[in-house]
Amino acid sequence: MTDILRNIKNKIKTTLLSLDYLPRWMVFFMDVFLTIIASEISYLIVRSLRVKFYDTLDVPTRYSIIVLINIFFFIIFKTYSGIIRHSTFIDGLKLLYSSLCTFFTLVVINYSTYFLIGKKIYLLPSLVINFIITFSTLFLFRVFIKIIFENINTLDKNHKTLKAVIYGADANAISVVTALQSEKTKRFQIVGFIDKKNADASKRILNIPILNSKKKVSVLLRSINAQVLILSDNSLTNVEKINIVEDCLEWNIKVFNSGTITDWENQEAISKKVIEFKIEDLLDRRSISLDQEPISNQILDNTVLITGAAGSIGSELARQIIGFKPKKIIILDQAETPLHYLSAELEKLNSTTIINTIIGDVRNLATLKEVFINAKPAVVYHAAAYKHVPMMEENPAQAIFANVIGTMNTANLSIEFGVKSFVFISTDKAVNPSNVMGASKRIAERCIQGLSLNAKKENYDIKFITTRFGNVLGSNGSVVPLFTEQIQNGGPITITHPDVIRYFMTIPEACQLVLDAGAMGNGGEIFIFDMGAPVKIIDLARKMIRLAGLIPEKDIKIKTIGLRPGEKLYEELLNDNSKTIPTHNNKIMIAKDTCADYEDLFTKVDELILIANKNNKIELVAKMKEIVPEFVSMNSHYNQLDN
Repeated sequence: MTDILRNIKNKIKTTLLSLDYLPRWMVFFMDVFLTIIASEISYLIVRSLRVKFYDTLDVPTRYSIIVLINIFFFIIFKTYSGIIRHSTFIDGLKLLYSSLCTFFTLVVINYSTYFLIGKKIYLLPSLVINFIITFSTLFLFRVFIKIIFENINTLDKNHKTLKAVIYGADANAISVVTALQSEKTKRFQIVGFIDKKNADASKRILNIPILNSKKKVSVLLRSINAQVLILSDNSLTNVEKINIVEDCLEWNIKVFNSGTITDWENQEAISKKVIEFKIEDLLDRRSISLDQEPISNQILDNTVLITGAAGSIGSELARQIIGFKPKKIIILDQAETPLHYLSAELEKLNSTTIINTIIGDVRNLATLKEVFINAKPAVVYHAAAYKHVPMMEENPAQAIFANVIGTMNTANLSIEFGVKSFVFISTDKAVNPSNVMGASKRIAERCIQGLSLNAKKENYDIKFITTRFGNVLGSNGSVVPLFTEQIQNGGPITITHPDVIRYFMTIPEACQLVLDAGAMGNGGEIFIFDMGAPVKIIDLARKMIRLAGLIPEKDIKIKTIGLRPGEKLYEELLNDNSKTIPTHNNKIMIAKDTCADYEDLFTKVDELILIANKNNKIELVAKMKEIVPEFVSMNSHYNQLDN
């Protein structure tokens, strides 16, 4: 007998845990059933008062009319169509409207029969009592079901919720809590609010206490054994937010971010917005304010070519450019699969812009020329490049083929086919380069400057613009995806040196600045971006470990493996002889860089290409050092050439 009861209990438990919501037909029939029950209760109450009933109709008929009219307004207001576990104030109002309409309809029927035949069907107090009991019963039924679904996870002993505190106490925060409490599989048990404007711990919201905000956040959470902080206060400045997060991470408290709520009714959408804090959110970055008009003037109804479009920068440029409604976008790359995915994504974003997807290599002049002949682009964004420092150190000829020849091919065709604006994506590794990759990009920068001078001399109507910025978080080959993978695999995280420092910005931010610089340039400039404060890679690793809810050196080890060939301890955005001038965008500056005689430069570049075709590494790198005198190799066998 005990086994039978246990099996029944387990079946009920399994059914409840697998149930997302009550079907509409079940809610409808439960509402009808409860209406019948409410009518019977009303009859018994009125009968107990020993009052005289109207004898126009018998009791079953009288209350059948009430039930039928209730059913009519259930259908009109669709009171049964909402998912009860996600019921909101709106659902309560619909129920009230339905009950009120039923009440007033019955009152009208009652007095209509009185005027027609001189008799009423109902006692008015009976209708009032019936209205109150019906509405209360239907409302309490929904409350009961909502409570069951909200607490259904307590039936599953294997599921554990995390005790969480919400930072914020405004409507945004309350919506987040409501949404989290209605999740089928609850992630969090909300145990408190923090309101930075109110330290009164005697007040409560949704029966959840407001904690004393005068104490540090980590102290508050540890005092109530909370493991999670959810940021939902939109008034927090970026500096305040970063300080709170870093304080929590020091104590191994996980931090989530809820963002701003736009759809207050869609609780499922709200709960999905509560996501783990990302390392990008810990960058002290000011928001970017772009002058949209010049960018739009450059792109609107024009044909735009993006080389290296399948890469992290190229693909984000395509996403942002399509918002300015170009006539056509040509996305070109040699990487077939990511280019296909990007094309499919862009097709969904815009219905008017023509999207041409071309598999091609900027090193292949014939293929590239065919693109210019057919498309005749007005604007070119050249993002195609090889950028992995150690790989280019071992393959310097390939760095020349892709980064120098590929750039020259694209730039020369831009002149030949009347392109109005050519924007070259460079890197901070081109400044005082210490490796082959950086030197190849510096040579490409100088070639672009030389072409710009020549274009002005020959009165070509083209602007050559170079943009230079540092590491981009999340881009292909950056440390963030590498560290993420290493953390997921249980470590260790590998860093090259504990003192390595890098500048970082996000991919969307970098691309926004590229578009702005491309629109404001007059030709020949090298635009450098404000990268914010430099970040120690070892600090980045520790923060990423803590963001994953783990403890550095305990759960995940950090291993130093030594500087790679060509790697610096720190990167620069300007060489020693350069100065900057400001622009209208305080995050973009123009580097006043000296430009070598372009005829001599192109002669040396032609010699460089001949050597690259012979693939003599030492001779090739020696020639690169001749073209870029500031190129001094570090941690590389090429440093013999510097002596």
